[in-house]
Amino acid sequence: MGRVEPAGAIAGSTKASWPEVVGWPATQAVTQINADRPDVAIEVVPNGTTVAPGYNAERVRVFIDNNGIVSQTPVIG
Repeated sequence: MGRVEPAGAIAGSTKASWPEVVGWPATQAVTQINADRPDVAIEVVPNGTTVAPGYNAERVRVFIDNNGIVSQTPVIG
């Protein structure tokens, strides 16, 4: 018998962080994250921006510097 995915799950959607995109332009990072996890919303946020606290399993925030380069590891939450 095959593996059964939970209702609403995307097969292979277990990736929760993207350390490899640190140093990439934001557009490339968003493209990679979207390819890995099309089920999450991606927010591009400039460093120093105040963001609402709290965990959201359907969100990834991509923090960028003044040049549009990813400055922190994007993670689910």
